[in-house]
Amino acid sequence: MNIALQSYVEGYRNLPAAPAWLRPVQDAALERATKRGFPTVRDEVWKYTSVAALEKRAFRPAAAPGKLSKSALDGLLIPGLDSPRAVFVDGRYVAEFSRLPAGVRAVPLAQADESLRDSLAVAAEWQDDTFVNLNTALFRDGLLLEVAAGQVLAAPLELLHVSTAAADAAAHNLRFVVHLAERAGACIVERYIGLTGVKSFTNVVTQVELAESAKLAHVHLQSETLQAFHVGRILVRQAANSEYRSHNLQVGSAWSRLDLYVRLEAEGALAELNGLYAVTGRQHVDNHTRIDHLARDTFSRELYCGVLDGQGRAVFNGKVLVAPHAVKTDAQQANHNLILSRGAEIDTKPELEIYADDVKCSHGATIGQLDEQQLFYLRSRGLDAETARSLLISAFVEQQLMGLPQPALVAHARRLLAGAITQIKPEEQA
Repeated sequence: MNIALQSYVEGYRNLPAAPAWLRPVQDAALERATKRGFPTVRDEVWKYTSVAALEKRAFRPAAAPGKLSKSALDGLLIPGLDSPRAVFVDGRYVAEFSRLPAGVRAVPLAQADESLRDSLAVAAEWQDDTFVNLNTALFRDGLLLEVAAGQVLAAPLELLHVSTAAADAAAHNLRFVVHLAERAGACIVERYIGLTGVKSFTNVVTQVELAESAKLAHVHLQSETLQAFHVGRILVRQAANSEYRSHNLQVGSAWSRLDLYVRLEAEGALAELNGLYAVTGRQHVDNHTRIDHLARDTFSRELYCGVLDGQGRAVFNGKVLVAPHAVKTDAQQANHNLILSRGAEIDTKPELEIYADDVKCSHGATIGQLDEQQLFYLRSRGLDAETARSLLISAFVEQQLMGLPQPALVAHARRLLAGAITQIKPEEQA
């Protein structure tokens, strides 16, 4: 057995038993995880992100959720976002805090039946991924969302996960499965937070399948405590003329990584990936994205931006692959970073892998500091140094914030950034 995974294997044995139909899937996933072990910096895709800090913590899967009061939950909600909500505490669905959308199939995975076995198995693309295998073996809850053909959800559905101090040093595993049928539409907000001082490890996998002409706006907000660890995996499969728009904001956790893999599998499919991350202190955030253009006339746009302060470190690796028969592909990718201190660091690697002619593809990355001439101009107009810096930082992130699908989310994201990067003042971004 891989020693670093011993606490997870022991935790697996102590978890409440999964349904009999799911156990073979979970047993096989755990076996692959223990055989593979945690990745190391010798693995190319983990070259800039060491898991050593995570290994040392020896997190154990939470056997039961901690307690969260209604008043404490109310203080964590986004003002102005009055919409259906599925609340999870330490990896478990809490019905009394939740209000699932009417008229669609929305089922907590603890109540799922055997029809979901194939959906919950590890996808071929992730067979060698230890974190996906651990998630598959250890999750005991999550949500299935199915939107019928032609149906459009009137309001966003928030998937809110809260880590509590009662489950200190615990690992929480969640699985979300989203299926949109032909011409269906929805907005989903995944949000991860922790109570003050919580030391936890959240490992989540989200699977999205979009049928022909389906449209999904997918918001991922990670603002866990600065003692937390977070790993996310998102796998998206798109049919003809479907549209997937991702908005990824990461400001929390001591150490986090998100892998987003989009497969444009039929003609006319469109993907837009927007990301914004902010690190300070000694935070580490890693974003890996991959977009596979597997059919002709597919379209993708990707823009990730980062603000780095203190001794913070960020990693961006974005890969766009164009298959041999995917002619008329149109793909653009960019990563822009703003460095606010001498100790901050960004490792950025945008990639194109093209096997077809007659395509239009571009990629690029920038790393810069605040413009001294712009600072001087603002100071000459009577602004103090802190206010001038705040205005320039705000201008850098504004495009990403304004792309969020709800005004309440825009305001909330601004507040998160105000807390993450002290130079950004909420009142100066109104």
